[in-house]
Amino acid sequence: MTAERLRQLLKEVAEGKTSVDTAFGKMRSLPFESLGMANVDHHRSIRQGIPEVILGEGKTAVQIAAIARAMRRSGADVLVTRLDPAKQRAIRKRFREAVLYPEARCAVIRSGKPEIKGKGTILVVTAGTSDIPVAEEAAVTAEFLGNRVERLFDVGVAGIHRLLLRKEALLTARVLVVVAGMEGALASVVGGLTDKPVIAVPTSVGYGASFGGVSALLGMLNSCSPTVAVVNIDNGFGAGVYSSVINRL
Repeated sequence: MTAERLRQLLKEVAEGKTSVDTAFGKMRSLPFESLGMANVDHHRSIRQGIPEVILGEGKTAVQIAAIARAMRRSGADVLVTRLDPAKQRAIRKRFREAVLYPEARCAVIRSGKPEIKGKGTILVVTAGTSDIPVAEEAAVTAEFLGNRVERLFDVGVAGIHRLLLRKEALLTARVLVVVAGMEGALASVVGGLTDKPVIAVPTSVGYGASFGGVSALLGMLNSCSPTVAVVNIDNGFGAGVYSSVINRL
């Protein structure tokens, strides 16, 4: 149930096109539907403007499918994140309309293309090729939520000329997501080149002293660019959601 669907349903009741009992049947799962192993939050899109998303990690394929079916019954589009290859195959088998994004480890189940709700373009930037899986999670999430997304990969500070040659893309984007491991310096560099908000995503890419992404996280938190905000290590999904929220303002 989305805000638009709820308004339409109430309008149909007011106009006599839908009975009270029918409307009640459609609304009875608000604010959530219990599946035993999960309480599906059908109300979230109305409260937050962002629907519930299924975290595939730690769930079985059967659990994921049950939650997805409940969401589809309510009319919601479905995004599933952190899917290993076996779970991707299982989802594709159960939902023929599912679109898989192997690099992002995501699956999208929906009836049609998303309505564009974002006011501008979200640019997803990576320092290196190894950061692309996290960046793709952010990009797929932002696209799922109705945003135009562009990608700019492998433009880290070790070859800063690669970034500077694409400065026009930095300046025309409305929101930027910068994904980097190692020391995480790219977020500060990008923040110094644009007046738009930069969402920094530290990744667990790097050698021993990167401490599984902690070095990049601390570097981004200590950025001298005040336009940089930081999400958790490898949290491409969070960056995709946050960039979408900003892009709608």
